[in-house]
Amino acid sequence: MPRSGYEAGLKMIMMMEEQTTNTEKIQEQVLGEILRRNARTEYLRRFLHGQTDLKLFKKNVPIVTYEDIKPYIDRIANGEPSDILLDEPVVQFYRSSGTSGGQPKLIPATAELANKWSISFTLVRSVMTKHFGDLDQAGKRMELMFTGPEIETPSGLKATSVSTSRFKESGFRTILSKLYTSPIETIFCSDTKQSMYCQLLAGLIQREEVVMFGSVFASTVLRAIKFLEDYWQELCSNIKTGQISDWIIDSECRNAASLIMNPNPELAHSIEKICSCKSWEGIIRKVWPKAKYISALTTGVMRQYTTELEFYGGGLPLVSCIYASSEAICGINLEPLSKPSDVFYTFLPNMAYFEFLPMKKDYVTISQDQAQFDGVSHHESEMKTNNEDTEPVDLVNVKPGQCYELLVTTSAGLYRYRVGDILMVSGFHNNTPQFQFVERQNVILSIYVDKTSEADLLKAVTEAKTLLDPLGFILTGFTSYADTSSTPGHYVLFWELKGKEGNNIKELDPKIMLECCSKMEELLNYTYKIHRKENAIAALEIRVVKQGTFVALMDYYVSKGASLSQYKAPSCIKSKEALKILDSRVIGKFFSPKIPM
Repeated sequence: MPRSGYEAGLKMIMMMEEQTTNTEKIQEQVLGEILRRNARTEYLRRFLHGQTDLKLFKKNVPIVTYEDIKPYIDRIANGEPSDILLDEPVVQFYRSSGTSGGQPKLIPATAELANKWSISFTLVRSVMTKHFGDLDQAGKRMELMFTGPEIETPSGLKATSVSTSRFKESGFRTILSKLYTSPIETIFCSDTKQSMYCQLLAGLIQREEVVMFGSVFASTVLRAIKFLEDYWQELCSNIKTGQISDWIIDSECRNAASLIMNPNPELAHSIEKICSCKSWEGIIRKVWPKAKYISALTTGVMRQYTTELEFYGGGLPLVSCIYASSEAICGINLEPLSKPSDVFYTFLPNMAYFEFLPMKKDYVTISQDQAQFDGVSHHESEMKTNNEDTEPVDLVNVKPGQCYELLVTTSAGLYRYRVGDILMVSGFHNNTPQFQFVERQNVILSIYVDKTSEADLLKAVTEAKTLLDPLGFILTGFTSYADTSSTPGHYVLFWELKGKEGNNIKELDPKIMLECCSKMEELLNYTYKIHRKENAIAALEIRVVKQGTFVALMDYYVSKGASLSQYKAPSCIKSKEALKILDSRVIGKFFSPKIPM
């Protein structure tokens, strides 16, 4: 970052300190400005009748889901003026990935929202500078970046992912060659295989300059490592000869590679020596010796990849920088050196108006102290049981230890919108709450009247997979679905395993796998166990799939329009086509041999 940019980052941190101190005032100002500009839109006029009173907003404006506002978004996409929903012109749509539990959504995007994204990225970089030094002066970031498809709506407005929109900005292109290893042509290559190959090639050629390795999600980082496992010999051959492989047919990728490639047998030999080792433990640190951390989201469903990332990272910190979605920028991680299980995000009160709906559950499991994918442990946080309707609370009125569903109101046309994320208050920074991400609200398994949440499922898998640790296995991916094709139905878990040494999986011990099934059932909730005892639910099943299955699953969702940068493996499979991919690669089936106590 140029000196002026560095100083701008310091100013951002000072601004954040001021805003997190004056949280209540800032939140009132944010909502007041949103209402001042949008109260007379067709949507809000139904509830506010042109008024801008904050209390009237909370009394009259309903809490909504995407389906409630989709008709308005569709009308804008089809050519109606955007002022039916918001005052500021819609300049494009952000397109959600749709892989975490639903169909892709179109979220209105404005120039103001794009500016907020730029501010948040500057703030994140400033926090990283505080903890890791000025990376802009130290070297380059090897961030695997991929674009998603861009569609054009009937109105002529474009719809694409947040990350793709960012990559298209002139400011990003200006800093790219100085701060990142990947040429812009490789990022915009529509063939993800060619893009991955060329980005890895560029990162290997510049290996001595790399000070950060990562991508948006942990799953994408691991995809890159698996790709390197398959192609390191070919990549080294390219580096040795200074010529890129013939199958890279994207002309812009080839041209970009030719600008940084020269025959370098010495570099190729160094990489070959590292990659030809029996075990790839610590491979990221070995290949990129100056890397200071791995940047990737490891919270929520991404926590399942923590153990594998730590295995490949060789002790490098795993940093989850920001909590955001297509709908809103919410918070940043001010303590990037925290363990993945301890990551919490400090909300930014100027980014949106935030409300929180208290959860009406008996309990929820939060990952903290119990041995799990990342080798850390758990405690259970008690939640209030309330049979009465609950009212949302403001950002400043949330309670530590309590779990909430997040609602956002933004200047881009979302009002009291249910994002679908469940968060737990872990503390405060100044007067602003800090939250841990717990789970997605809408991702559950259910056969009868049982309901297993994403957090409960992850806890059960986490505990069960520890039975395989002594055998040298790593669980590289899992998902689930509720099989109701027979009566009674049962839970099915797909597990992909690999050995810590070599690519060939060792022979599975059926006895241990049966124990894994039983262990999972023991950890599921009381309702599940009651209905298992009554034979309303059949025995839980684990289906072990061959290696590469979850890469194939990722490829499927990418082929359907998900950006590789945004891809999140679903905890619960809804797609019949995706289920066929999994079932076609099953190499072992195991059922719980006993009813849980």
